Amino acid sequence: MAKRAVYPGMFDPVHNGHVDVIQRSLRIFDELIVAVVANPSKEPLFTVKERLEMIDEATSGLNNFRIVSFDGLLIDLVARERADCIVRGIRAVSDFEYEFQMALMNRKLKDTVETVFLMPHEKYTYISSRLIKEVAGFGTSVAGLVPPIVEKRLAEKFPPR
Repeated sequence: MAKRAVYPGMFDPVHNGHVDVIQRSLRIFDELIVAVVANPSKEPLFTVKERLEMIDEATSGLNNFRIVSFDGLLIDLVARERADCIVRGIRAVSDFEYEFQMALMNRKLKDTVETVFLMPHEKYTYISSRLIKEVAGFGTSVAGLVPPIVEKRLAEKFPPR
């Protein structure tokens, strides 16, 4: 039986740490579903459609995964997709505290689903979508931190000064 995992997130925008976690997940699982949260209350910079497009381009050439969007409870998506596991990226201890609580809640809601925490490569541990947007908002280059498509889209949103 194939092992299927869901990697959820806002991905606003996707950055190289996210791509690294996707690549690491594909070495572990037979199939990965990258799930973009459609949560307008967080006021994302990019629409769901834009985030899906950027992830698609940033991961071209990778196999055995697909990209979906969802709203509502993650555990409901996991059940619909018949996944065995949730993948979460952890950069620091502060990430772990929140993610640990979420993993326990998801286990309470559906005890057959496991959560796996993956660390991105060390060179990406300080990257977050929030920091990427903040730096780009000042017209500073984020080259090397995000896939080229994201760099281009950020430059359209925040023209260089």
